[in-house]
Amino acid sequence: MSRVLLPVDPDQPGRTRSAVEEVVRMRQRGPVTVRLLRVQPKVSGHVAMLFGSTELRELQLQAGAEDLQYAKKLLDLAGVTYKSTVLVGRSAETIVEAARDYHCDRIVFGSDAASLAGKIFGSLAQQVRQMLDAGGDGHPQVIGS
Repeated sequence: MSRVLLPVDPDQPGRTRSAVEEVVRMRQRGPVTVRLLRVQPKVSGHVAMLFGSTELRELQLQAGAEDLQYAKKLLDLAGVTYKSTVLVGRSAETIVEAARDYHCDRIVFGSDAASLAGKIFGSLAQQVRQMLDAGGDGHPQVIGS
């Protein structure tokens, strides 16, 4: 059984749709376990001062859960079962940690038109690949750009 991590960026619905389509294709070839992931960015210290730590955490988790709704709907329509998780942190690092924590053998990003920032700094998928390559062998396969 393949274990798939599917990171979701609500600002990239085309990428999410593409990633879900890839997961559906994978499921047609054999059983898969899917973990949806939304990484909420940490807020600045100035913003954090306006909230208690518990309240801030709840707001981040709630916003992350809302961000996962589109991917959940697509997976539900395709009949793919999944678990969803919201984590707070830096995107690439948190995705790598989650893939290791959930023992995933694949991370599916999907594909979409490259952004200007992605062309300059490298896409999130490229950043994750580099971090996994630096960590040694036995890492998940990164699918998508």
